[in-house]
Amino acid sequence: MKIAPRLSLLFAAALLAGAAHADSVMKKDGILVNAAGMTVYTFDKDAAGSGTSACNGPCSENWPAVVPAASVAAPYSAITREDGAKQLAYKGKPLYLFKKDVKPGDRNGDNFKDIWHVVKD
Repeated sequence: MKIAPRLSLLFAAALLAGAAHADSVMKKDGILVNAAGMTVYTFDKDAAGSGTSACNGPCSENWPAVVPAASVAAPYSAITREDGAKQLAYKGKPLYLFKKDVKPGDRNGDNFKDIWHVVKD
């Protein structure tokens, strides 16, 4: 009989853990960064306004999606990824981080394979 309260507690903890991964982005030195100061990127294979991400599966291991905060206002939006997760978009383009950026300010993914770019505004 005590299983239901335990499951509710586990469900609430899972929701809070997911919320902790939600990100906000801001401009710093002319580019977008997340709340931790990590550089944010776009992918040329993503079509602006399509509502989808072209970076799935193994691609998303190196280029994790920026997860939207609870509320999103223009020019930001949220898309639903192939796996059902939400991803933050800027002017219709999905946003990503780069696995090889290890500290705030790193821009190791800029112009990677000529298809990944920092977001400038």
